[in-house]
Amino acid sequence: MQGKPIAIATLVAGTLDIASAILLTLLGGKSVMAMLQGVASGPFGAWPRANDWLGAAAGLAVHFAITAVMAGVFAALAPRLPWLRERWLVYGIGYGMLLYLVMYWIVLPLRFAGAGGASAGLGGILIPLAIHILLVGIPIARILGKSSAPRSPE
Repeated sequence: MQGKPIAIATLVAGTLDIASAILLTLLGGKSVMAMLQGVASGPFGAWPRANDWLGAAAGLAVHFAITAVMAGVFAALAPRLPWLRERWLVYGIGYGMLLYLVMYWIVLPLRFAGAGGASAGLGGILIPLAIHILLVGIPIARILGKSSAPRSPE
C-alpha cells in the first residue's frame, strides 16, 4: 500500500479525533491549550506545559504522529484481511475498540498514574470508546480498506 492513503487516513481520523477532544475540553470548561500541552507531555514531560503555543503545537504534532501509527498498523494488516473491502465497517468497529483498549487501558495508565481505563467511570469509558470506534477506527478502515484493492499490473 502506498503512503498517500495512510496520510489521508491519518488526516481524516486525526482531525475528527482532535476535534472531538477540543469539543469535550471546551464543554468541560477547560483550556484547549492545556489539553494539547498535556498530549505533548506524554513523550516530552513537563516541557510543553511551560511553552504556551509551542507546547500546544507539539501536542498537535504528537496527536497526529500517534494517529499515523494507528493508520500505518492498519495498512500493514489490511493485505492480510481478505474481506476488508467488503466488511470495512466491521473491521473499523473492531479496530476502534482495539485502539481504545490499547490507549486507555495500557498507554495512558503506564504514562500517567491513575489515568484512563478503570479509573474513568462509565462515562469516561463509553465516550472515548465511541470516539475511537466512530471517529478513528471506522474512518481508517474505510479509507485504507478502499485503498487495499489489488492493483492490476501495468
